[in-house]
Amino acid sequence: MKQYKVETLIYYSKLTFDKYHIAKSSNKEIQEKLDAYAKDGWRLTSTDASNFGAAMYIYLYFEK
Repeated sequence: MKQYKVETLIYYSKLTFDKYHIAKSSNKEIQEKLDAYAKDGWRLTSTDASNFGAAMYIYLYFEK
């Protein structure tokens, strides 16, 4: 039977002229999460993102 897990990452916007600052600053942390889950046998199956106010929520969906 498959197991499923969701990891939620939250990033806050800051005042800057670089509209990609969240993507640039989050890459390292997201890659670390992917590596950690892969070591435990989890596989990334889907992703999603939403925003609320000044925060961006990134959802990583895994299955094993």
